[in-house]
Amino acid sequence: MTLETSQLAPGLLLAMPQLVDPHFARSVVLMVEHGDEGSFGLVINQPSDVRASTLLSSLDMQWRGGADARVWAGGPVAPSTGWVLHEPIALAGGGTVEIAPGIALSTSPDRLRRIGAAPPGRIRLLLGCAGWGPGQLTAEMARGAWMHAAADPDLVFDTPAEQMWEAALRSVGASPDRLGQTSGVN
Repeated sequence: MTLETSQLAPGLLLAMPQLVDPHFARSVVLMVEHGDEGSFGLVINQPSDVRASTLLSSLDMQWRGGADARVWAGGPVAPSTGWVLHEPIALAGGGTVEIAPGIALSTSPDRLRRIGAAPPGRIRLLLGCAGWGPGQLTAEMARGAWMHAAADPDLVFDTPAEQMWEAALRSVGASPDRLGQTSGVN
């Protein structure tokens, strides 16, 4: 399947079995940007052992969300860079963009502070991101390393991490047990 450049973001990339890089094996990546100058996304199905409260406390910020809320590994690039995915909420000023219906991205420390003090119901704190240089992602897709799916907020926020990859594959009509470790989908 060939996708136009503009169709990859926003969207989800689903790692195919032949993608054995440990950072991306069975990963689901929320694509934020894709263009001639490169691509940027956030891995959304890799929870870490770090609690949200611990991370925000280390930044002298409050976390008033659930005590068990985790930080997620957003990818291997810039692992100390923070990102906040959340349902769209009313916040004055800049620093937040709606990247797909029902999915917003906040990037500034001020936004993190405000969101941490009053987190919305659907939220994911991430450290790190995924990035590709010019033409790199297109080449990987041509080799069958990734499958594309629509960015669905229910899948992003409500599906357990260990079920997300299979659920995303099923959302495009693919059966996880029918995927081969070849250069594409069987």
